[in-house]
Amino acid sequence: MSREDIYREMREALGEVPSFFESIPDGSLELEWELFKRVQMEPGPIPNKYRELIGVAVAAARGCPYCSFYHAEVAKLNGATDEEIEGAVHYAKSSMGWSTYLHGMQTPLEGFKGQVRRICQHVRQGQLAGVR
Repeated sequence: MSREDIYREMREALGEVPSFFESIPDGSLELEWELFKRVQMEPGPIPNKYRELIGVAVAAARGCPYCSFYHAEVAKLNGATDEEIEGAVHYAKSSMGWSTYLHGMQTPLEGFKGQVRRICQHVRQGQLAGVR
């Protein structure tokens, strides 16, 4: 497809051509647009709202203002509430904090994996027995 054909598709789908696509070289523009549509717009195994909440969390953890804004807005477009967005960011903060601590303390990975498996088994058994 030509650049103008791709831009025409973008205008139909998005109402305009996002400026970040304008700097992509001709040789990879079509591939980038196809990937963007598949990953960002089309339905997938994870519903779009939850995919965007993951994007919110990742963007917050990476500290990218572009991605933070984009994923929050698209999450809202897909039905996410402000509380869900805050929850995603809070979860990212917690995960990043524990990751930093465990990695920094050089917690032995195999022992950690064993504990997590045992904990999950315990919780799973409690769920089967109706215990919360």
